[in-house]
Amino acid sequence: MDDLTGFQRDLLYVIAGADQPSGQDVKEEVEQYYSSEINHGRLYPNLDTIVNKELVEKGQLDRRTNYYAITDQGEERIRERREWERQYVDI
Repeated sequence: MDDLTGFQRDLLYVIAGADQPSGQDVKEEVEQYYSSEINHGRLYPNLDTIVNKELVEKGQLDRRTNYYAITDQGEERIRERREWERQYVDI
């Protein structure tokens, strides 16, 4: 996960915790965490980055709506990150 920004990592976590959320669903969840509006110009390029890194897959719900789902590789990267974090913070 060292090649992801904190924002991209947060997107990955949100997608991992949901069942095929749409981009709008991800946006709303991240906005709650950040307590500020996330514009499309920030959200979608970052979603595309984690899709291109094969951590998330993107599919189509309908002609206008895509969904995102965590891949096995994405789950593995989250597990590795959490193990690394536990070395320093074990709460």
